[in-house]
Amino acid sequence: MAKQNVAEQFVDILVRAGVQRLYGVVGDSLNPVVDAIRRNSAIDWIQVRHEEVAAFAAGAEAQLTGKLAACAGSCGPGNLHLINGLYDAHRSMAPVLALASHIPSSEIGLGYFQETHPDQLFRECSHYCELISNPQQMPRLLQSAIQHAIGQGGVSVVALPGDIASRSAPEKSIEHALVTSRPTVRPGDAEIDKLVRMIDEADRVTLFCGSGTAGAHAEVMEFAERVKSPVGHALRGKEWIQYDNKFDVGMSGLLGYGAAYEATHECDLLILLGTDFPYNAFLPDDVKIAQVDVRPEHLGRRSKLDLAVWGDVRETLRCLTPRVRAKTNRRFLDRMLKKHADALEGVIKAYTRKVEKHVPIHPEYVASVLDELADEDAVFTVDTGMCNVWAARYISPNGRRRIIGSFSHGSMANALPQAIGAQFTDRNRQVVSMSGDGGFTMLMGDFLTLVQYELPVKIVLFNNSSLSMVELEMLVAGLPSYGTSNKNPDFAAIARAAGAYGVRVEKPKQLAGALKDAFRHKGPALVDVVTDPNALSIPPRISAEMVTGFALSASKIVLDGGVGRMVQLARSNLRNVPRP
Repeated sequence: MAKQNVAEQFVDILVRAGVQRLYGVVGDSLNPVVDAIRRNSAIDWIQVRHEEVAAFAAGAEAQLTGKLAACAGSCGPGNLHLINGLYDAHRSMAPVLALASHIPSSEIGLGYFQETHPDQLFRECSHYCELISNPQQMPRLLQSAIQHAIGQGGVSVVALPGDIASRSAPEKSIEHALVTSRPTVRPGDAEIDKLVRMIDEADRVTLFCGSGTAGAHAEVMEFAERVKSPVGHALRGKEWIQYDNKFDVGMSGLLGYGAAYEATHECDLLILLGTDFPYNAFLPDDVKIAQVDVRPEHLGRRSKLDLAVWGDVRETLRCLTPRVRAKTNRRFLDRMLKKHADALEGVIKAYTRKVEKHVPIHPEYVASVLDELADEDAVFTVDTGMCNVWAARYISPNGRRRIIGSFSHGSMANALPQAIGAQFTDRNRQVVSMSGDGGFTMLMGDFLTLVQYELPVKIVLFNNSSLSMVELEMLVAGLPSYGTSNKNPDFAAIARAAGAYGVRVEKPKQLAGALKDAFRHKGPALVDVVTDPNALSIPPRISAEMVTGFALSASKIVLDGGVGRMVQLARSNLRNVPRP
């Protein structure tokens, strides 16, 4: 048997860790690894047009599967392009291994062509970032990188000079069993006892949920029933907690709606479950707060806590629910449910009158029709900006759908790359990219990746020829909009020229038919929808403090934005309110 080189050993270890594909752009320093992949049937090289797309795609794959995903960039400028997508993956706690190939090892530190220092550059967006300078570091260094990414949830970066990758792997190298999943974390009995006492002493308890409630829907609902608690959520908690939730009071924060704000401020005890909700201006400072999180560094960094509980939400609630006293008084819960329904009823009216005739098309209408026509297990990838608003308020989760965006990092141009990674995990699952024209054009070159691999991603392009979220930021600051308008082409014509399905929609009556046709098409498709650039949104509660640094406006000319089918859900929850 021929002796392995370092590149071949590197690829074999990725395969053992469950990696099925490596996203990237080829380049000289990366060639030994790409050639090793060519000769290994267990892993595929996915050729993208921009390395940033590679990192975003890997991050989306990791978020969907919960398994390690991988991307790569060649030396210098090549791997530098990975950084934005890696920041997003790291802040989303997506386990991603990035290979940053490097200049010849003998030239490091001498100002060589394309020289950078990836082992330093990626430290802020990774749990582990190291340089392989000697073959003897393999395979231990790569194994450590993998375990950091999986065990801590985030990015690991390995810098590998091309000449080292071509050298022989060490004989009798030590390979050990790899960690490929994370354990559950149960809080200590002392913390559980303290939380039980706090809950039993409180008359009004509210739960506020984030992405850490993934897999804990049943436990959250059981606990809410026992303590008669309203349940609100952050944007990243929406897909995990909003569906089948008779305690739902909506979402708080900059894209919020409903009564979540009131429920978190009018309770005696607020319990934060698996959320690192960043906007502390929306959190109360005069109620008791307990926080449960599997990441101890998240505890207390957004608000002053009366109790910090280190544990994952599911295990914590399994310990907690049987021990707390069942509450019988529903007055607070019922009052919040009614406030929630009334709040949604008030804002939906603006978007239920004559929207089928409004030109340019209301983006809220587009999102609403998309929500109705998309598959029940569709994956939605959502561009940062106003697409976040429409997804937050119109896309209905059901426990099977997924909603992925750059919700923590807030990068433009994430939706198309994330759709690529999502579609590679399952070609038969519907993947819909909710793209803004600004985000789409930033990385539009990788539309060709969809065509090259015949990925059936459906891009719904909200085309208002502007950077509307930035315009709103300027409005907040009292500035006239400047530099925010886009002179756009016919994107549907570009899609057709590239070999994909493309259709342009300018009138509301064309929308449903265009979406249905695109969804029926077996390959990649783009629906270019010309939308109203004046459709903006503000949250249900704003203050000068909240306005600072984000796109909000108290102006009366700015509409609240609709809430889709959620008003029906809220009204149906009122059936649980006892009649006098």
